[in-house]
Amino acid sequence: MIPQPLLKAALLAAAVLFAPVQVPDALAAPMMGPPLKLDGKAQAQVVNQLAARRPAIGLDADHGYKVMAQHPGVQGTHVVRVAHLYKGLRIFGSESVVVLDARRQIVSESASPRRLHLGRGPANRMQRATAGFNVKPTINRKAAIAAALRDMPDGVVNVVAPTAELLIYPMMRDERAPGAEGKLESELNAVDLVETVDRYELAWLVRLRMRSGEQPLYYDVVVNARDGEIIDRWNMLQTVEGIGKSQYNGDVPLSTTFANNVYQMLDPERGKGGSFGAMAITNANHGTASGRVYTNTVNTWGDGKQFVEGGSTTGPNGQTAAVNAMWGLKNTYDMHKNVLGWLALDGQDTATHIAVHVNRGYDNAYYSDTCRCMFIGDGTFFTNLGSIDVVGHEMGHGITAATSNLVYSGEPGGLNESSSDIAGEVVETYARGGGTGDVIPETGNDWMLGSEISRTGTPLRWMIKPSKDGNSHDAWSTGLRRLDVHYSSGPNNRMFYFLAKGSSAENSNDAWSRYLVKQPLAMTGIGIDKAFRIWFRANTTKFTSSTNYADARTKMIEAASDLYGAGGREVIAVQRAYAAINVGLDVDEPVPTPSGTQATGRTLVETD
Repeated sequence: MIPQPLLKAALLAAAVLFAPVQVPDALAAPMMGPPLKLDGKAQAQVVNQLAARRPAIGLDADHGYKVMAQHPGVQGTHVVRVAHLYKGLRIFGSESVVVLDARRQIVSESASPRRLHLGRGPANRMQRATAGFNVKPTINRKAAIAAALRDMPDGVVNVVAPTAELLIYPMMRDERAPGAEGKLESELNAVDLVETVDRYELAWLVRLRMRSGEQPLYYDVVVNARDGEIIDRWNMLQTVEGIGKSQYNGDVPLSTTFANNVYQMLDPERGKGGSFGAMAITNANHGTASGRVYTNTVNTWGDGKQFVEGGSTTGPNGQTAAVNAMWGLKNTYDMHKNVLGWLALDGQDTATHIAVHVNRGYDNAYYSDTCRCMFIGDGTFFTNLGSIDVVGHEMGHGITAATSNLVYSGEPGGLNESSSDIAGEVVETYARGGGTGDVIPETGNDWMLGSEISRTGTPLRWMIKPSKDGNSHDAWSTGLRRLDVHYSSGPNNRMFYFLAKGSSAENSNDAWSRYLVKQPLAMTGIGIDKAFRIWFRANTTKFTSSTNYADARTKMIEAASDLYGAGGREVIAVQRAYAAINVGLDVDEPVPTPSGTQATGRTLVETD
């Protein structure tokens, strides 16, 4: 076995990975509407509806809106993500998530408050300090890019050319909520702190997508547009440090294409367009580019064994990595389509691809926003990283990128990673349950990330008790935002486990939480199917890019109310699951009735 310190070193090298409410079936099983694109005129109508609301929320006419993205919603609705502008510049992390009905009228708006203190409207509590905020930069785009490149190593090359966007960057601080002023920091709950704008900076957001040798270097860098100083930066390589393949699943069916007398790993049943016209698996052949689509003279692929370094990437042994990836891609696509009606990564059925054999012995897998595709390594400390939960994880990043686009830093970054961990576990459950049907099975996953690819049997992350990895946290604290996003994801992963499976009242059990103090002490889970529907709805129709743990709780309660009714057992379960990780206060579950129609307080815990 690899000693734990050596394993941790390998990871760092790899990835710096009440009365029941009767709800109609259509609501309980939310399906996405057909793909729809608003043209320029329709987008302008949405912007005009939002602009008409400015006086009511205390904003002046210098505040504007710009449609940035759109995707299908539930029950025939359409979701539009609209950036908040001031004097024509985007305000970083400030946006509205707008749900439209079939007549393109606004049904709901979930808006970030980060814009409120700009301009001469009554919402601006800073008043004169920001009433006439100057949007003219002192340094130009070229100088901003040069400043962002200062800390890059020698010899880096561009994957894509750097870009720079002039924007307004809110500098945030935490204020104590009423009633929490005298609490010790160790006693704080996530909702005791209110994220507040301290000031605004005019800045360039520089996007660097580079590599040094075979190592990808993806960073977003915020450069002060007045003096060129670095305000902030974060790693944009959205990774998971490991996971496994049909080297892990035995014989699996694949959907391929026959053309020009060869079989191709192009799936004609899933996705359209994209780089290769359909969902595809490509051979990076130890490089950093996607490479060509896999081909074979027969429609039997792989040998089910770990890739032998130095061997052919196109022979049977080399094909196994491609089989792993295609099996994961198929099941991830099918789960989202069959259960949620969500098509591919963007909801509009745009094909993506996965490149395997990236670099040599590469101990990582990652999603790239440059191609909206995934890259998977063969592993050295790990085995091939194309396991079902890893592929589901990486494709989950693509869905988040197309919807909430949670900033990959701080608490939003932890939620971004957690959303992918959740997707990986749900895909694993769905695949092992047969990969069909419109309901997610209750068993089939192991609630661990990377257990299959680990050569030591030690997983990368435990969802039931994240702190078992020695780095992740089990609950929210003020230090959470300073962690790597792979570790700040821990509390939300645990929340999802509790929401789906419930908790234990025994403090010796991994599923025990000291923050659950109401009755019953063992909270009742609602099942993985409902839990995932609530999470997916919140992430795709309510979260903004700056959503933190406290805001996620609020939006999850809204999503559960939308789907299953306000005040129902699902809403209570969401409140308790977040309370279990120190986000919000715990609540009592409804007292069981003889009819058995209310929550029972049963412990739904798996310890496998």
